[in-house]
Amino acid sequence: MAEEENNETTEETPEEAPAEEAPAEEASAEAAEPAAEAADGKESSEEALSPKQRRKLARAQHKGEARPQRTPEERAAERAAERARKAANRRRRRAKERESRSGGGTGTPPAVREPGTKMIRQGTVVSDKADKTITVRLEIVRRHPKYEKVIRRSRTIHAHDERNEANTGDVVRVIESRPLSRTKRWRLLEVLERAR
Repeated sequence: MAEEENNETTEETPEEAPAEEAPAEEASAEAAEPAAEAADGKESSEEALSPKQRRKLARAQHKGEARPQRTPEERAAERAAERARKAANRRRRRAKERESRSGGGTGTPPAVREPGTKMIRQGTVVSDKADKTITVRLEIVRRHPKYEKVIRRSRTIHAHDERNEANTGDVVRVIESRPLSRTKRWRLLEVLERAR
């Protein structure tokens, strides 16, 4: 029986030994987890930082040479030079855009001016009910400068028709004139196309 007790104790001891080793392994695994969490925490803390704090952190981690100190006048001069450079680039880009837009576009032709700065426009008569007055719709079709979509706009004007020669639906040309009434500032020049 004494031998059996010794065997039992020897048997118990090997079983206890792996149990003792297991907590050590668990402890090392637990130590590795906080390190991984710390790495994740650093990334998540950077995500939680505001842009200003991120810039400050980047400046703190910068390992290059510092620029020499400058006076406020030197900084202002550098800022002005940079702004002038950017403005020149903007001017060049906008001029190029204007150049590409102006080449061979379609749409409503620009208003033709007669010598003496009088504008001539072409439109369609929408009403001839009033005596010696016609209502003309002027269509403006242009391509949007940025989005390139064709935009149609129209406005109506009243024009003086001395002989009541224009009818509804006619295509007419009108010319600017002195104010003839409260709303009439145009005069009928000619009827281009009669309504069918």
